[in-house]
Amino acid sequence: MFSALNSSEILKVIVVALFAMGIISLAAGIFILFKNVLGEELKTIASQTVKLAQKGLADEVAGLVGNASSLLNALNQLIKTTSGIGVFLTLTGIILMIAAYYLTLRI
Repeated sequence: MFSALNSSEILKVIVVALFAMGIISLAAGIFILFKNVLGEELKTIASQTVKLAQKGLADEVAGLVGNASSLLNALNQLIKTTSGIGVFLTLTGIILMIAAYYLTLRI
């Protein structure tokens, strides 16, 4: 029914799987980075928060200013985290593809 796989065939399967995972990881990382750059929602929220903080300063409402600055800090942290995930996935994809290429040379 099934013939036994020799080490060369197993290595070829591993190479194909590594390369496929590398391409998927690279594509996901690039997609996340581009989505982060083009994210209009975050820009809109940030601009509205700045306007809210300015209104709070003009009306001398301390609580409103404190909440607006907390929202800005949270948005900045979200952007940094999303960028970090995108860079990590991109680098992981490149490393997996390099490993697949190295294993291909060893076959």
